[in-house]
Amino acid sequence: MLTGDTDGTVVAGTAIVLGDRAVLLRGRSGAGKSDLALRAMAASLGCFSGSSFDLVGDDQVVVRRRGGSLLVEAHPRLAGLLEVRGVGVLPVPHVPGAELLLIADLAAAGDIERLPDPWPTETLLGVRLPVMRIAALEASAPLKLALALLRRPWQAVAD
Repeated sequence: MLTGDTDGTVVAGTAIVLGDRAVLLRGRSGAGKSDLALRAMAASLGCFSGSSFDLVGDDQVVVRRRGGSLLVEAHPRLAGLLEVRGVGVLPVPHVPGAELLLIADLAAAGDIERLPDPWPTETLLGVRLPVMRIAALEASAPLKLALALLRRPWQAVAD
C-alpha cells in the first residue's frame, strides 16, 4: 500500500492505471464502471501505448495526498477483486496503487461536450484534477481513457 501525507479518504468509484498514470471512474451504481475497467484491461492499445491498463481497485478506492499530488489505492477489503456483472466478483491481477491524474465521470453520449475548452476540474483533498466525461459503453471508451492519460489534452487547452 502506498503511504502519503494525509490519511486516506474512501471514494466510491473504480480506478485503473496505465503505466504509472491512474484514472478514477465515477458514476451511479450500474453505470458501467467495472465493465469499462474490464474492457480497458483487455484492450489492445496498439499504436497508442506499449502498456496495458491494470486494475487498482473496484467499487471503492482510497485516495491520499502526497505533497502536490494524489495517490489512489485499492480498498484493503476489495483489493484484487472486480465485479463482473452476470458472472460474479472475481479475483483479477491488480496493482496496489498509482498517482491519480484524471477523473472520468460516466455520462450519456449525448451529454458529453465534443471539445471541452477549458477542461472541467475538481478539487480533491486540495489537489485540482481534470475531469472528463465518457460514455462507458462506447467501444472506444478504453482508448479514449488511454489517450487522455497519455496525451493530457487538458494541458494543451490550458496553454
